[in-house]
Amino acid sequence: MDKNVFGEPLITCSTAPITGFYRDGCCNTGEDDLGVHTVCAVMTDDFLEFSKSRGNDLSTPRPEFNFPGLKEGDRWCLCAGRWVEAYNFGCAPKVVLEATNEKTLEFIDIDTLIQFAVKEVSS
Repeated sequence: MDKNVFGEPLITCSTAPITGFYRDGCCNTGEDDLGVHTVCAVMTDDFLEFSKSRGNDLSTPRPEFNFPGLKEGDRWCLCAGRWVEAYNFGCAPKVVLEATNEKTLEFIDIDTLIQFAVKEVSS
């Protein structure tokens, strides 16, 4: 079982919309997850625009992939590298630490994550 950044069991990030590399609602990862989708982030309009400008449009629905499109307030398992990129551009979204995989600590230090922490609320 994957652990969160505190070394505790990873909790669900979101089931509505369903997220995670494995579409299990959690920011689980494995060798086949080359993008390292480990950061449970709370979407903002600024971040969604930033992501779209970087070639990853997360706001447009893609029914053929059963993807509803994301909106502000949705929780989503982001690639750790994309979160860092957004952080460097001043538009990093908030993070649910209890649902963020410990693998994220290989990319982002815990003190930075804590600055962006939101309290866990039911998904």
